[in-house]
Order: sequence, then structure tokens, then C-alpha cells
Amino acid sequence: MSKPLLEVKGLKKYFDVTGGIFSRKVGEVKAVDDVSFSVYEKEVLGIVGESGCGKSTTGKALLRLTEPTEGEVLFDGKDITGMSQEEMRKMRRDMQIIFQDPYASLNPRHKVEKILGEPLIVHGIGSKKERLEKVKQILETVGLPGEHAQRYPHQFSGGQRQRIGIARALIVNPKLIVCDEPVSALDVSIQSQILNLMEDLQEEFGLTYVFIAHDLSVVRHISDRVGVMYLGRMVELADNEELYENPLHPYTRSLMSAVPNPDPDAKKERIILQGDVPSPSNPPSGCAFHTRCPEAMDICRQVRPEFREKTVNHFVACHLYEDSVKN
Repeated sequence: MSKPLLEVKGLKKYFDVTGGIFSRKVGEVKAVDDVSFSVYEKEVLGIVGESGCGKSTTGKALLRLTEPTEGEVLFDGKDITGMSQEEMRKMRRDMQIIFQDPYASLNPRHKVEKILGEPLIVHGIGSKKERLEKVKQILETVGLPGEHAQRYPHQFSGGQRQRIGIARALIVNPKLIVCDEPVSALDVSIQSQILNLMEDLQEEFGLTYVFIAHDLSVVRHISDRVGVMYLGRMVELADNEELYENPLHPYTRSLMSAVPNPDPDAKKERIILQGDVPSPSNPPSGCAFHTRCPEAMDICRQVRPEFREKTVNHFVACHLYEDSVKN
């Protein structure tokens, strides 16, 4: 394999919890707790997990939209966590994001021409005339008429707004786009259109995506590799087909068992997890999943499992696959 475009090593993001009349720190929420992975050029890495597992915080920490507490984020071989704001601003031309909510991510007071032209002004690209031309061009690339540049966001539907969000990320020709649940706020009929558009754009522009979602069938459709997160930690990472055909971690297996099967005659055993997701401000000791795991052992309660390669390119953090634990 070629050299990774993005390498994440031991990424952590903790949020302080304050209390009392002086708002003193009384604890911390471990939103992302020691996550490591790589993303290769022109690859789509899917990140899945239930709500509150730290997927979106991971995506934002990769771009320093939220500052990481600890760890390294290497983009094109450079560690961006130590960069000044000015260096980071230049770097953001190559690293963009598509936000989850197409309604909240566009300024309602600005016309689309201004919304899409702003990144070009920030990065000093083109004259005023060239920028307007580029705005019209990128709107047509994402399937909207060029003259819609003169409209305001409220004049578009949710699907059209998300196309504008994609256009904004694309207009500066980035290498990497973090897609933070880009279709979860859209109707199912529109989701497939947006996903197909994103696939076409990836091919046309040679893009690399980190695709964050909680819908496993969406991730299967678009990703080359998939990482599964639980309570701020990565528990499994493998090639798309390998993960869906041969999930190793008990949490991944329970997620897979919940994916609807279009065949009405297919028999499928549903794995129902007991209990609720623990609080990230007070995660369990050892393996974070042991409180709900049907296969938990004594070691799971005490020792945190290492995230290691079980078979080629299939990583898992589970004591079930550690030789020392097996009898």
C-alpha cells in the first residue's frame, strides 16, 4: 500500500465538566479516547457507531475545528496539531468538511454566490469575475443550475442545501473531505442521490473521504474500509466486505445483526444488547463494552484490550482474540 494521506495516532479529546458556584472542573467527558487509524489516498474510510460514541468529535478534531487534547494528526506527513493558526488556515485548503445539518451550516443572510465564493477569497484564488465563474461551475458539478448562485439558502430544499454544502467543500480542490453524517438529516429518497453524487465526485476529483455515519447500509455502500467506534474508542477496523462478512468484535456483531435484510425469507438472528451505553464522563474500567457484552470475561472488567491486527488489515480490540487469554 502507498503512504497514508492521513495518520491519526493516539487521538484524545476530553471536555471539562464544571460545577458549583465557581464553575470548577469536577470531571471530564472522554469523547475521543486514544483513537488511531490511517487513511490512504483516494480511499473512503467509514466510521460507524451509535450516537454519542465520538464519531463526529473525531472528525472535527482531525481538522482542529475542535482542538485535540492529546495525540498526533499527520496530514501529508505533517503534524497539524502543532501548527499555528496561519499555517492551519493554509492547510485547510486541502482538508474540508461537509456538515451534518444542511440547514444550520449555511448562513441564511448570504446568497449562495457569497457562501461559495468566501473560501476562494480566504485562500486568494482568482479575481472577482473568475470566482463567480467558478461558483457557477461548481454548482453545475453538484447538479444545480449556475443561476442559483443568486438565491438565498431558504429558497432550497434540504437535499439542494446539502449539494451546496458539498460544493463549498469542493470549491478549493481539497485532497481530504471529512463527511460528518452528510445524509442523516435527509429523506431516504434524497440520501441515495447525494451518496451517488459523492461517489461520482470522488472518482472525478480523486478525493479521499472520512465518511462518518450511524447507518451501516449507507457506510457499506460508499466505504472501502470501515472502523467501528464505541464510547470514544475504535473497537474494530477492516476492509468493507471483510467487516460485513466476518465481524469479530461482539459490538460489531450486534450492530450488523440490526441491519435490515431486503429478503423477507432470510433468517437472521438479532443480537439485542442489554443495558444502556455508559456515560463517557465515567466510562467502565477495562474494556468499555464489558457492561453490555454477552461474552464478557473477568479480564474484560480489569484490563483494557489492545487494538491489534488479528488477520491482514483486520484490527480488533477484544480479549477474545488474544492468545494469552485463550485456554
